[in-house]
Amino acid sequence: MTTTYLTPEGYRKLKEELEYLRTVKRQEVAQRLHEALQEGGDLIENTEYEAAKQEQAFVEGRIRELEHLLATARVIEKPTSNDEVQVGSKVVIQDEDGGPEETYTIVGAAEADPARGYISNESPLGKALLGHKVGDVVEVHAPGETFRVRIVRVE
Repeated sequence: MTTTYLTPEGYRKLKEELEYLRTVKRQEVAQRLHEALQEGGDLIENTEYEAAKQEQAFVEGRIRELEHLLATARVIEKPTSNDEVQVGSKVVIQDEDGGPEETYTIVGAAEADPARGYISNESPLGKALLGHKVGDVVEVHAPGETFRVRIVRVE
């Protein structure tokens, strides 16, 4: 079973989403299905019924996905040491050529959001940074390119 790394905030958000889907969304979809059946007519031509069935399948699939993620979750606390990059670390890097500094937090794949600075430990950059220390120059093998970055700070 694969471990899912989550920050405490990410774990909380996924639990809240799961609870919402189980309690509120399931009821809404069930109500839509009930109303569509009450309209009568041929179910094959009932577009509202078909749409509700598709939404029900999506909701149930998402519930199963969240249950699996949470069951395999390992909540990562803020690292106690800033000596080396690990899951949960906030890392400031700079292109080897001296470009602007960039800050990323290494998280599990379920929480990755590069636009907000959260990169997956499974991404090329995240994987390359893990285990390295301040001052290290790290080679990153991304699809279509290889580049090098220097670790400026680990927080």
